Amino acid sequence: MAEAIKDLKDLKTTGATATDAADSTQSNAVDDKAEKSKIKERKVDDLGRAYATGRRKESVARVWLKPGSGKVTVNGKVQEEYFGRQTHLLVLNQPFLIVDRVNNFDVICTVKGGGLSGQAGAVRHGISRALENFEPELRPALKKSGMLTRDARVVERKKIGKHKARRSKQWAKR
Repeated sequence: MAEAIKDLKDLKTTGATATDAADSTQSNAVDDKAEKSKIKERKVDDLGRAYATGRRKESVARVWLKPGSGKVTVNGKVQEEYFGRQTHLLVLNQPFLIVDRVNNFDVICTVKGGGLSGQAGAVRHGISRALENFEPELRPALKKSGMLTRDARVVERKKIGKHKARRSKQWAKR
């Protein structure tokens, strides 16, 4: 008669039967198929460019990524000319730093709406998604660092009876 298993440790110590081994090989085969299906295929156009759309606040960025020397063009201008602040440039280049692909890709993007901070975030989101389309094996690193997630925070709307979204009207006793 088989021994009673009282704890998870007992499972490891008991010997595996032939049916257990057959079940494990079938489950391994299923796991391999599932893992292969999870890896997305490369999405590149006829010119060898990967395309993606990035969004942040009210800004929308259309990004094209192709192998090159690391030149980033935003609305027809060089990135340093378009984004004046160093923080915006740092935000823009974060995806390349995370996946260690600095100066490997040229980026051409058009961005509309919002301010410079939102536009920089939108371009970053677009670059991350385009990198994923160009090299699908980069997805885990980008996902772990939060580059593929769209930041859903937007400006809160103004309410009736308020000066702003939450600021109440001034009250005077007399």
